[in-house]
Amino acid sequence: MNYEQHGDVAVLHFDDGKANVVGHDLIAAMHQGLDRAAKDAQAVVILGRPGRFSAGFDLDELKKGQQESLALVTAGAHMLLRMFSYPQPLIGACTGHAIAAGAFMLLSCDTRIGTAGDFKLGLNETAIGMVLPVFGLELAAARLSRRHLTAATIQARLFNPEEAMDAGFLDEVVAGENLQQRSIEVATQLAQYPSEAYAGNKLAIRESSIERIRQSLE
Repeated sequence: MNYEQHGDVAVLHFDDGKANVVGHDLIAAMHQGLDRAAKDAQAVVILGRPGRFSAGFDLDELKKGQQESLALVTAGAHMLLRMFSYPQPLIGACTGHAIAAGAFMLLSCDTRIGTAGDFKLGLNETAIGMVLPVFGLELAAARLSRRHLTAATIQARLFNPEEAMDAGFLDEVVAGENLQQRSIEVATQLAQYPSEAYAGNKLAIRESSIERIRQSLE
């Protein structure tokens, strides 16, 4: 994870050189980056690697066994809950494919700006024989369009960036070379709002989803 400061905006750039999987290293780095941004910034951009925002949870870790799988998914759920309830404006800069936990990261962000191109975004859990956990169901229900909720969750449909805007995974699509600049621009604009009001309204509108996720993790 690389941390950069652009005025009032912190950019958390995560790049593992591969599929940008959600593993213990990324989760720890995300918490560290958000800790630092809480002190030094007024808004945060989460930026993936070119072509890959994130392919989801680390399959190598999930294959180790039930205990290891549960530990990773639980840690990932706590990270997503923190993102979803993070008081500052949180912008997801989707650099490419965003599948499963990668898509959940987008659903946890306030504003999601994606890269145009031949990319797939969505929740493939049904296709790989998995039932969505409570945190996944809550994030999907809170952020996705009701018209697309069945296709996106039950039927495991994957969307291209333009379709993902209509479905609710993204809010805007730009050319790849403009993604970081546009994301910082949006974050800078949102950083101008009174921080207590922004945080208060975010937590109030998401209160029921946050509480259900928190209870499931307890």
